[in-house]
Amino acid sequence: MKHLISLLVLFTLCACSRSNKLIIGTDATYPPFEFVDEKGQITGVDIEVGREIGKALGREVEFRNINFDGLITALRTGSIDLVISALSVNPERSQSIDFSDPYVKTGLSILAAKDSTVQSAADLKTPGRKIVVRLGTTGESWARANLKDAKIIALDADVSCVMEVVNASVDAWIYDQVSVMNHHAKHPEKTRALLAPLREEVWAVGLKKGNEELKNKVNEVLARMRKDGSFTKLAERYMAKEQAMMTAQGLPLVFELK
Repeated sequence: MKHLISLLVLFTLCACSRSNKLIIGTDATYPPFEFVDEKGQITGVDIEVGREIGKALGREVEFRNINFDGLITALRTGSIDLVISALSVNPERSQSIDFSDPYVKTGLSILAAKDSTVQSAADLKTPGRKIVVRLGTTGESWARANLKDAKIIALDADVSCVMEVVNASVDAWIYDQVSVMNHHAKHPEKTRALLAPLREEVWAVGLKKGNEELKNKVNEVLARMRKDGSFTKLAERYMAKEQAMMTAQGLPLVFELK
């Protein structure tokens, strides 16, 4: 009997330990915000934000690397507690999940093929354009809503989208400014970065509907990180190159929300 009781206690302790973890979903293919480093560890700006949230909650954090288009489903089904993955706030997503206060402000922009005649957002509307988008992103939803005469190709990885542009298989890729700058820097002979925002966006932490207690705690952490300079330090650690490029082009750093 004592042996049985001991087993039950051990099982209960293990279950409690597992249930106390804060499970955060991220698509770790998006440096400098979330990526896998040379040691095989998930790291980046968003990962540090997640760790700060876990610390404030007194909970161990586990990060799960999930393809971007599966993150919201994982959140809604309870497989994860939060999404921290450069997640843009939009009305469509707000119908199915809740969002924290924003912590990043950016804009949709264009990575154009070098020889494409696309020079601005207006040029994207020319009939017959070929546009690549990342599946499940706001770039995809914007393109489908605004480019009715374009052929839209949706792919599930950033690198696949970039290579469509590099190979001139499409006219342009619609994505956020930081990514467009970074990928143009890798392929300067084959691409052009058109950074004037098609629309401004904010990123926030995604939460399951109705968890007000967790949302309030996340918002407290984000407010504290803005106030104490944590985001500035993260920019210096992870985004020195991006910060320099944005400053050179007269663009505010993404953590400047006003």
